[in-house]
Amino acid sequence: MDEHELELIEKYSQTDPELKSLWDDHLLYEKQIEKLESRSVRTPAEQQSLKQLKKQKLDGKTKLMDILDRLKKEDQGK
Repeated sequence: MDEHELELIEKYSQTDPELKSLWDDHLLYEKQIEKLESRSVRTPAEQQSLKQLKKQKLDGKTKLMDILDRLKKEDQGK
């Protein structure tokens, strides 16, 4: 994410519960993915979990970017 998007998240996450929830989830998935990817050998269950986490992170990021796009337009209108 670029700096402007991070600023928007910081600015609006206190008043937009959906944005805050999506951002918190994004950070959590990122940490879990990093933890699993740091292992040199993964069990099939861990590999499946990694795949699922990446999918959830991507789905959440898509929703997050939709909200940020809306906020960018609102910010430009001010």
